[in-house]
Amino acid sequence: MQKLLTDKKALITGASSGIGASTALLLAENGIQVILTARRIDRLNEITEKISSSGGKAIPIQADLTMESDRISLYTSLSEKNLLPDILINNAGMAWYGYFHEMPWQVAQDIIKLNIEATSHLTSLLLPHMINNRFGRIINIGSIAGKLPEQGIAVYSASKAYLDAFSKVLQRELKGSGVIASVLRAGPVKTEFFDSARKLENGDNIPAESFAVPVELVSRAVWHLLQHPRRVKYVPAFMRFSPLLEYLFSGVIDQLGPLLLRHRSPSSNNP
Repeated sequence: MQKLLTDKKALITGASSGIGASTALLLAENGIQVILTARRIDRLNEITEKISSSGGKAIPIQADLTMESDRISLYTSLSEKNLLPDILINNAGMAWYGYFHEMPWQVAQDIIKLNIEATSHLTSLLLPHMINNRFGRIINIGSIAGKLPEQGIAVYSASKAYLDAFSKVLQRELKGSGVIASVLRAGPVKTEFFDSARKLENGDNIPAESFAVPVELVSRAVWHLLQHPRRVKYVPAFMRFSPLLEYLFSGVIDQLGPLLLRHRSPSSNNP
């Protein structure tokens, strides 16, 4: 399988840091040409230079994937340059922690655009090419929050539940096509993700940060999933039992969940 993947092209979204950057480095190390996209072109250039200096192949493309026009421009550019990927890793995502009624609508909208809309749109644009070639891998970076929704991350949990359903349906529809769709349900991971959530308007610390695992654990899981495709993979592996917590202890979670949330008066600047 590794030989089959050599010389393939992979588009990685949110590749300027965290899971995306780590995955890009690992895939390039294993002979895959990586196309890196994110908003921060300076960070993309740094990763590209690191990959190139190690003998790998990388192409940075700046894009704000919350914008439909940027997604279309990205696809058009790849098509014109004969760079349509064989592998799509939908990694770009964002979160916010706190009471939903204190959440600025613009933040909620951006999460929906990035976590749901961008993933769906890019998959829609690139899937026909994969089907025509009778080979493709789509990996959606999900979360255990998609199956274990928690207080404080209402929109984020909903977006990851969408990715679960989306990936499952794609996997069923694509059977026999040579294209395989998967979702990687990750627990908390040590990345800038938590810092970014804190910096958003009315944002706060996400309690799960204290249990975060190294980012390399996730990138290795992505590589393993490319080599041994299946519909769902958990990181860390013991997280496969997390859906049972909702089933068995939903009542307890209902009572304990609010204790993790900060208690303050509603923000006056929310519409």
